[in-house]
Amino acid sequence: MKIRVGFGYDVHRLVEGRELWLGGIRLAHEKGLLGHSDADVLIHAICDALLGAANMRDIGYHFPDTAGEYENIDSKILLRKTVELIATKGYVAGNIDATVCAERPKLKARIPEMQQTLADVMGIDPDDVSIKATTTEKLGFTGREEGISAYATVLIHRND
Repeated sequence: MKIRVGFGYDVHRLVEGRELWLGGIRLAHEKGLLGHSDADVLIHAICDALLGAANMRDIGYHFPDTAGEYENIDSKILLRKTVELIATKGYVAGNIDATVCAERPKLKARIPEMQQTLADVMGIDPDDVSIKATTTEKLGFTGREEGISAYATVLIHRND
């Protein structure tokens, strides 16, 4: 069995007039994340981690923000396509460990729904999707509620 590890990071600015999507679910909040797609930072970090682990570059390479077909796209579609991309090299996701950095909204109660949603999209067990939430104690752009960031580490494997 061949095992590889990948790391991903994403950040988007919070703005009025946009829906807030994190981990594939919509959250009630007065601001949403600005981006070409739905700007789901958690999914984008996971996609980058998966692509990095498979040595397939990054999310912007495969789904450029200059391509009209990705404008306002649901990031769950990008995640599904990323899983299909790594499968072309024989890889499947093993597990994910991710952290979302946001002052608000509080995420703890919604994490199980995010885990289930991501697991369903990726075809893995929800127990293989770890999501943690943290703040930056009011420091930096996150602390000023200017944006939200996410980090993800993934393990992928193939049976050789």
